[in-house]
Amino acid sequence: MSRVFFDTSVLLAAFFNEHEHHGASLRALSEVTGKTGACATHTLAELYATTTRLPGRSRLSTDQALVLIENVTKKLQLVHLDGEEYIAAIETAAAAGVSGATVYDALLLACASKVRARIIYTWNVRHFQRAYPEVAARVAIPG
Repeated sequence: MSRVFFDTSVLLAAFFNEHEHHGASLRALSEVTGKTGACATHTLAELYATTTRLPGRSRLSTDQALVLIENVTKKLQLVHLDGEEYIAAIETAAAAGVSGATVYDALLLACASKVRARIIYTWNVRHFQRAYPEVAARVAIPG
């Protein structure tokens, strides 16, 4: 079964009407089910952290952020790495010359690879292509 994997940047855009990429992100998310769509468990923490620290009126309360996360968990399969997979993903990133926070993208892409995602949606295409060269051809923007 082919899967579509979602990065935090796409999920965030899908849930915020005022986001510049809202329409394309929401369409991509609406086209999947729990059997065809996935995201990393780490993405839940990223969504929580980001949405509870957005500027001004966009900021969600902790309760609102939890509702958003519940909606994601109902819509997408959650993927996580075990210890060996985590280390292997970091080693792959190091071999590709990835340093700094881009390693987090490498971990997300290792999750996408684990579920054999045919498409990996993100609005940070260059970071993702650099972070995990083996899956670079499957990285795309929604739309």
